[in-house]
Amino acid sequence: MQGAGFLGLGGLTWGAYISEAKAADLILRPPGAIPEDDFIKACTKCGACVTACPYDTLKLATPGDNKPVGTPYFEPRDIPCEMCPDIPCVPVCPSGALDVDLVSSFNEEKNKNVLDINKAQMGATIIDSKSCIAFWGIQCDLCYRACPLMDEAIVLEYERNERTGKHAFLKPVVNNDICTGCGLCEKACVTDIPAIKVLPRSVALGEVGDHYVKGWDPEDENRLKEVEDDRIDEEESNNKAMDYLNDDWQDLIDE
Repeated sequence: MQGAGFLGLGGLTWGAYISEAKAADLILRPPGAIPEDDFIKACTKCGACVTACPYDTLKLATPGDNKPVGTPYFEPRDIPCEMCPDIPCVPVCPSGALDVDLVSSFNEEKNKNVLDINKAQMGATIIDSKSCIAFWGIQCDLCYRACPLMDEAIVLEYERNERTGKHAFLKPVVNNDICTGCGLCEKACVTDIPAIKVLPRSVALGEVGDHYVKGWDPEDENRLKEVEDDRIDEEESNNKAMDYLNDDWQDLIDE
């Protein structure tokens, strides 16, 4: 059985296969993909999503791609996601690796959830300001114009050019709360290596942690209502501080 497995891998060594199966950190998945670890377990590698894609955006990883073999992915610089309104790649998934609920929103007119490609979170977009020519002062807004959510996912920030005193910078700024990670901006970038790139959200974005609360956000601050207040009062706090200082002095005396 193991020998048959080796033959099925077309000569690819088992160690290399395992390596590729784990090399998923920088892979962009189709719309509606569940978290990567769960996706790898759920995806049956059937290729239904790839077949359903009308733009040949999606590919199935093959041995040597340094990606989990048989799983779907796309490369924005090559062929980005065209943001199909009916998202044909998602409903055909038989395993739930692509979840319709993740790309749906409630439609009041129809009184039900409907597919909404703008809910997709395929990746997050970052800009290298040192290599983006718009940050040099050269007029370029191709990524901005390519964005299907213009003035929402990408906006242009106007800034006076102090060096020339005559021109203004038109700097692209990304709002990753809205960006779907389609990659149309990366495809449009004119630099040899794109100055704007789409990466998996887990790689591109930070995570603050639950112990920080945005006091100006009522919904976020409501989380404090469920937290038990275990703070000590001021008098007890002062006593603890004095005890700590006295302990230090006592240690010096003992020495």
